[in-house]
Amino acid sequence: MGHGRWDDNAYAAARTFRAAKGLDDFGYTAKLKSGPRDQWKADPTLDPLGVTARECRDSADHADSTPIAVLFDVTGSMGYVPQIMQRKLGKLHGLLQRKGYLTDPQILFGGIGDADSDRVPLQVGQFESDNRMDEQLRTIFLEGNGGGQKSESYELAAYFVARHVATDAWEKRGRKGYLFLIGDELNKPRLEARHIRRIIGDDVHQDIDPASVYRELARKWHVYFVLPNQSHYYDDPEIADHWRGLLGQHFLKLDDPGAVCELIAATIGLEERVVDLDQAMVDLAEVGSADESRAVGKALVQVGAKSVATSATPADLDGPDTVTLA
Repeated sequence: MGHGRWDDNAYAAARTFRAAKGLDDFGYTAKLKSGPRDQWKADPTLDPLGVTARECRDSADHADSTPIAVLFDVTGSMGYVPQIMQRKLGKLHGLLQRKGYLTDPQILFGGIGDADSDRVPLQVGQFESDNRMDEQLRTIFLEGNGGGQKSESYELAAYFVARHVATDAWEKRGRKGYLFLIGDELNKPRLEARHIRRIIGDDVHQDIDPASVYRELARKWHVYFVLPNQSHYYDDPEIADHWRGLLGQHFLKLDDPGAVCELIAATIGLEERVVDLDQAMVDLAEVGSADESRAVGKALVQVGAKSVATSATPADLDGPDTVTLA
């Protein structure tokens, strides 16, 4: 995994071909939902059960690999947001490379559900550097259920990344990867051992405090939680308080879910200190819409990019043109 290079033209041609043939962009979901519910399961390439590790390794093509894991909530409270994000996330790799934010990004995609109620509560792909990441995205099962109790199994996904991902970035260079969790609810009150055993296969017999999982993650990963608009709990202060308590300024509220790949790219560019927010907004304006750029700017000003000056208007950002935050 992680070989080859992303090709924007091949990505666009594949979408055009599917449209011409009347093929669903999310064929795996369409296939499963046309059959009985008791047959719903993760595609074997995304099933975390028994996986020793998803690996992000250097190669002749990519000698300085940086892991980026993007896992998003696929439950009912997210509405159409997963479909919106899924159509945009395939462009993330190209955006990172075109603007020089990372030399050798390798991207893993996954889906998060509810371990208490869903048939497919966790899906985790492979780290890819080429158009296979688009195939991976389209194979994620959009189950659309959830438990209805304002919590999903984000902590289970966090546990998998903490314990079952191996990267050359960390092992060779002591360099953190990037984890973006995208959703709109709380973590479960505890990570239950029975769920770890059933879904991942680890021989664990004691429940785990989710906060300890995120502390473990933070040793090797820059961890962000993105709360996108059009999801059910976007304006719920309990959600914001919960995630800020765990991740501090790495909690991001995004007005426009269609700007998710732009937000991820800009966040990485800032963290890598390749750009400041002012330059990131210029870069994003070249590849996206003005509305998407404003949404990204607002999200990142709210969480506090270091000493940022934004080119968006005060009305767009609900604050001054220049914002300096610790």
